[in-house]
Amino acid sequence: MSGLADRGAPDREGLGRQVGALFGLLSNLYGPDKLVLKAGKLEALDGMQSSVLEEQVQALQKLVFEDPTIALPPSLDDVPRALEEIEDELADLLARRSVEDRIDKKIAERMQQRHEEYVKELRIQALKEAGSPETAQTLKRYATLEKMDQRRLTRSVIEILKPACLEEIVGQEQAVRALLAKIAAPFPQHVILYGPPGVGKTSAARLVLEAAKQIKHSPFGKDAPFVEVDGATLRWDPREITNPLLGSVHDPIYQGARRDLAEGGVPEPKLGLVTEAHTGVLFIDEIGEMDLFLQAKLLKVLEEKRVTFDSSYYDPSDPQVPKYIKKLFEEGAPADFVLVTATTRCPEDINPAVRSRCAEVFFEPLTPTEIVQIVHDAGRKLGVEFEKGVAELIADYTTEGRKAIGILADAYSLALLNRRKRSRLVLPQDAVREVVKCSRLIPNVNQKGYPGQEVGRVFAMAVTGYLGSILEVEAVVFPSREPGKGSLRFNDTAGTMARDSVFNALSVARRITGQDLANYDVHVNVVGGGRVDGPSAGTAILLAVVSALQGHPVRQDVAVTGEISLQGRVRPVGGLAEKLYGARQAGMKRAVIPSENLKEFPGDTHGLDLRGVSTAEELLPLVLVMPPAACEHSAPRAEAPRRRTRQSRRGPVPA
Repeated sequence: MSGLADRGAPDREGLGRQVGALFGLLSNLYGPDKLVLKAGKLEALDGMQSSVLEEQVQALQKLVFEDPTIALPPSLDDVPRALEEIEDELADLLARRSVEDRIDKKIAERMQQRHEEYVKELRIQALKEAGSPETAQTLKRYATLEKMDQRRLTRSVIEILKPACLEEIVGQEQAVRALLAKIAAPFPQHVILYGPPGVGKTSAARLVLEAAKQIKHSPFGKDAPFVEVDGATLRWDPREITNPLLGSVHDPIYQGARRDLAEGGVPEPKLGLVTEAHTGVLFIDEIGEMDLFLQAKLLKVLEEKRVTFDSSYYDPSDPQVPKYIKKLFEEGAPADFVLVTATTRCPEDINPAVRSRCAEVFFEPLTPTEIVQIVHDAGRKLGVEFEKGVAELIADYTTEGRKAIGILADAYSLALLNRRKRSRLVLPQDAVREVVKCSRLIPNVNQKGYPGQEVGRVFAMAVTGYLGSILEVEAVVFPSREPGKGSLRFNDTAGTMARDSVFNALSVARRITGQDLANYDVHVNVVGGGRVDGPSAGTAILLAVVSALQGHPVRQDVAVTGEISLQGRVRPVGGLAEKLYGARQAGMKRAVIPSENLKEFPGDTHGLDLRGVSTAEELLPLVLVMPPAACEHSAPRAEAPRRRTRQSRRGPVPA
């Protein structure tokens, strides 16, 4: 459009063609209809229809510059310059329109792409809602699982016979009452339950919570949860990838956070058992087996009553983080519960930090009478009749209620197998004996007291864990071959403290009897060769030596315990409750203990004649059968013949 090169006299005809071309460009740019509407708004319609060149140029100016205030048309001499300005403006307009068209095209393409993706998502969602992701193979597996759920053998005998109320927990009335007082109080305490296995600790914890829900001043609601876990299965993960007890955080990349969270890089906290037990009871069995670092973490939760979470992936300013995740990271999860733990370990083996925050309740070992009651109660639930002596026979082979029920169930099954058709089922002793033989069970008590007398044989009370037992200590004394060259033998497997007790006992025996034991060969033996850990067998060793030295018989229905000092004093010992339990199990009539231990004993001896002594002189008359003249030093009983035995050739230990 550079037809204005000639700057001489204006060429009206050429200018007219140039104006027509410009109107054609505008028509192509806007369209004929829109151009007419635009001209009407800009008051250029008359100029477009005019035959005067100057008025046509004026109309072009109004349309191109969109200025209806241009009142006068240019003169013929000014038309070329006006047309040049119009051409420049049109060039800019066409350039902008071209760029806008390209942008609009890209926008349309993007919108089309987004539209297609949106439609695709809608189709997938519709398929999920209307259809199913199942295949023939997954449906077959589902049907197999459903069929397996519908078929069951039976419930376990432990599940059927476990206590249904607190009154059914046998032999633990005092412990159950103490536990209920601590849990159902307005301010409940955390509790550690000690005791041997199979005496009802777990059942008591569960049933105490149910009883506490019925008490008005108890803080537990009707929906208070009871969450149970075995401490042996809980392990501390130093990487903090998983923690079923306290909870953990699943990062969005590797640990399987929800898809909608993983796509946005949002970590997802997983709540633990402490939050599940909120406003209820968390019961941890075998707390002594739990990792110490995890115990320390648990103690912090007990103090703060909340669990906190942390993750390097968490961004508090991210608007895509859901409210509940923000609350968990910023405030933590609630964990206000009462901790009840149980253990078969001794208190000394439990973390002192845990013990300091918990009350302690001890469950007693079950006596034969209580085992008999458990067996009879289980028999009533099973609808089984017993032959006379069946329950007592079972009680001879276990001190655990759970084990007693297991023996009963095995004998019941065996009796059903051997029963004749249409005959009434009565559980015989032979079925129990066969179960005992097949299971290779041994009686609880190998040594039993009886109303007799023996020289040099004494029963000592011992303890292992929460169970007491009876040790048989025996002694023999022979004149040595050469005066002053006597010897002493004692179990090589016994502990050093027990060996020291032997030397203490010999010194006291020499003072009491007036006999120089260097003139005798003394052999002290713990029957069975067991390790004697501690000095509590000192009194038994003294009695055995004095009995063998002077020939005074020892009552065989008496058990003793106590440390003997060089001055002949009887020192206090530990584990007295368990030791007295062992004495009752062995059928002893009398138990002789240090006088200082009488203070800690509650007084209920269950028919056991309990005597306290402070010195060896007080001890001897209670155990030895001594003649009236025994107050004087008597000569040792002669022992003939003196043969060299195979045992004596092993080499004596010098006294």
